Amino acid sequence: MPASQSPDETAAQPLAAAGDTLDLRQYWTILLRRRWIVVAAFALVVIATFAYTLRQPKIYRAVATIIIELGPPKVLDTAQVQEILETGSAGWWGRDYYETQYKVLTSRAVAARVAERLNLANDLKFLGLDKIDDAALRERRRQAADPAGMVQGKLKVEPVKDSRVVRLAVEDTDPELAATLANAFAEAYIAETLAVKNVTTASASEWLEQQIADLEGKLEKSGKELFEFKKKNDIVSTTWEDRQSMVSQRLTAINDALSKARVQRAQLQARSEAIDQVLRSFQAGDGDLESLPAISSSAAIQSLKQKYFETRTDCADLKIKYLDQHPRLQVCEEKLKLARTNLQHEIKTALLAAQREYQEVRQTEKNLVALYNETKDEAFGFNRHEQEYHELKRAYDNNQRLYDMLLKRLKDAGLAGMLQMSNVRILDRARPSLSPVRPKVQQNILAGILLGLLAGIGLAIVVEYLDNTIRGQEHVERLGLPFLGIIPRVPLKDGQAAHLVVHEQPKSTVAECCRTIRTNLLFMSPDHPIRTILVTSAAPKEGKTTTSIDLAIAMADSGNRVLLIDADMRRPRIHKAFELPNGAGLSSLILGEGNMEDTILSTGVPNLSAVTCGPIPPSPSELLHSAGFTALLGRLSQQFDRIIIDSPPVAAVSDALIIATQVDGAVLVVKAGKTTREAVQRAARSLGDVKARILGAILNDIDMQDSRYGGYYYAYGQYYGEKREGAASS
Repeated sequence: MPASQSPDETAAQPLAAAGDTLDLRQYWTILLRRRWIVVAAFALVVIATFAYTLRQPKIYRAVATIIIELGPPKVLDTAQVQEILETGSAGWWGRDYYETQYKVLTSRAVAARVAERLNLANDLKFLGLDKIDDAALRERRRQAADPAGMVQGKLKVEPVKDSRVVRLAVEDTDPELAATLANAFAEAYIAETLAVKNVTTASASEWLEQQIADLEGKLEKSGKELFEFKKKNDIVSTTWEDRQSMVSQRLTAINDALSKARVQRAQLQARSEAIDQVLRSFQAGDGDLESLPAISSSAAIQSLKQKYFETRTDCADLKIKYLDQHPRLQVCEEKLKLARTNLQHEIKTALLAAQREYQEVRQTEKNLVALYNETKDEAFGFNRHEQEYHELKRAYDNNQRLYDMLLKRLKDAGLAGMLQMSNVRILDRARPSLSPVRPKVQQNILAGILLGLLAGIGLAIVVEYLDNTIRGQEHVERLGLPFLGIIPRVPLKDGQAAHLVVHEQPKSTVAECCRTIRTNLLFMSPDHPIRTILVTSAAPKEGKTTTSIDLAIAMADSGNRVLLIDADMRRPRIHKAFELPNGAGLSSLILGEGNMEDTILSTGVPNLSAVTCGPIPPSPSELLHSAGFTALLGRLSQQFDRIIIDSPPVAAVSDALIIATQVDGAVLVVKAGKTTREAVQRAARSLGDVKARILGAILNDIDMQDSRYGGYYYAYGQYYGEKREGAASS
């Protein structure tokens, strides 16, 4: 036992946990030992399963197969005509669609269609009312019945993996009704999908008609408002955008012309200012008109100027030749005067032309500015009315677009409503089954056999683990007690006493086991031999008296003088075992009333004497606790080599505890398969409380044919080849 565990903790461990590893042979041993529990549990479960199976009604299964497509057949051009009710789509949305359809299949709406189609509300057999004789009661229950709910629970939807095929399975006690219900469910589901489609299409058509009627009024009103606006702003012949574009283009052209005019005016203004300055200087006598570009660049002025200089040269030559009054000189001077006049006139004309060009450019600029402002005002006017125009135009366009769209959807709804085609079709119709699917007799029986085996094995193991009795050496040692040996169940023959087997059969298994116990006791303290030994037990009827006799005989066989004392003054048995008189005994010697030589009796076994109980006193505990018992035990120890004392059980009275304090050691007798661990613990604790020396425990009444005691005990019994015919204990 580990040092960290107390005897109580060790005793609480499962009995099968003798080692750290799982020993299957140990469980096999348990099953063999508890075989009747296994057989009883197995038979009970199998019989109950068989009876339950036979009592179950026969259930027949019918299956109808349908195909659910994502959409109905494409009869119409979907690019031109769109369905009002879209059925499904591929991918994850398609998976949601199919899950929804499975719920629709098992819905009450479909079940109600089935009940109505088959008139189940009036089918008394289906409602289970056909055996009611009272017509009034039958009618009340018929009206209170729920055929839709009853038929709804019979359907089981079984989708076929990786396909669009769905099996509709119906189970019923009537194979014909099961097939009829399965087919009715398929037809009702198709009818339900068409009904939903028709109702949706009709509702959509009604709503579309209402919306179209409203939009017609709105479209007419918005058209009139837009026309009045165009008429008011004189844009009936052209669009608003065209008019706005024309004004914008004109404004751009005027702006370009104005920019050019302003550049030209700046140039002409600079030239005009230069002319004025030259003229002022010329009039003051300090200026040269030739510096003006308008004069220097004029070919006519240059020609007149050249002619003037030529004429002046001719006149100067004539003045040299002629007098002032010479006709030729006068003619020349007249020509010179005319040439000067023409030149001055041409210069004046050129200057006036430059001045007029500047004035014209200024006027042009002024006119362009006025035109630009006028055009800009016109553009601003367009901008002020643009928002109103766009609002009217947008309202009209929106109404027109909505009207066209709703009109098309109304046409689509009409065509779709006329097309009575479903995306569901029946692949295989259900047929009545000839064999029931439940109850499955063979499967249930096999399950019952398996369950019975498991129940029997489990019950046997549970019973074994709940069994807290001492059954082997390891159980004794785990309680912290030295193990002295075993005493097998005594094999009895006709007319043979169980108490004298060791003496009468010295080569028997019992005799060998007793000699082993004797050897263990003698070698426990070789330096200080154990002379007085108390034999007791935890509870009555555990074989302590028989063990005391067997142990005394085994010690006497070794040549020791042995005295067997019957100190069980509650239930004395030594005198009966050896057929001795019980007139005077232990109680007499303690009280000093008897003669020791007459009280110590011969048992017929060599070297073995016995002291019987004697008269039973009223208070055995007080008698054993007296000084007389201690003195008597001392005198007897001087006469005998070994003294074996048979006492009452520890748990019953305190006699054994009193005697244990006055002997060399105590031996606990434990009956295999009967004495509990708690009883042995209490007995050991009680002996320990009075400071008694516990020599060990003897496992008594072991059945050598019982597999629980392992190979050693079994082989030991096989070696001696004995047949177990009976048992004895006391």
